[in-house]
Amino acid sequence: MYIVLILFFISLAGIAVMIGNKLILIKKGQAGNIEEIPLKVPNLDEVRKFSVHRSRKYGYIVLVMTIRVYIKISNFLKKAYKSIKLKINKLIRKYFPGKIAEPKEKQISKFLKMISEYKNKIKRLKEKIEEEEKNY
Repeated sequence: MYIVLILFFISLAGIAVMIGNKLILIKKGQAGNIEEIPLKVPNLDEVRKFSVHRSRKYGYIVLVMTIRVYIKISNFLKKAYKSIKLKINKLIRKYFPGKIAEPKEKQISKFLKMISEYKNKIKRLKEKIEEEEKNY
């Protein structure tokens, strides 16, 4: 906290010295024209084109880097998960021989079950409609 305050007051003193020197030069008449500002303002269209070009370029770079990092992290986590799972299973087999931890069969997701049931219902409805049309 004290370091920040000391740096603030040192910079404040430096600014005061610079302004004082400028005022002394103005009183002596050695300072140039203060009214003229030697800045060139570029055309807004050029600035817009340049900024769009640079932002696209850096945007692509950031996007590629993000995707690479995501893929590397996901692969690392998959490998770590598998190795941890194997170690836990070995420990369970070693210390609890009665409880065998075998991998469960992959369960079909609820969405796929729902889709298959829906298809079966549609098939039954089609069959009923066909039977009714034959009867008439």
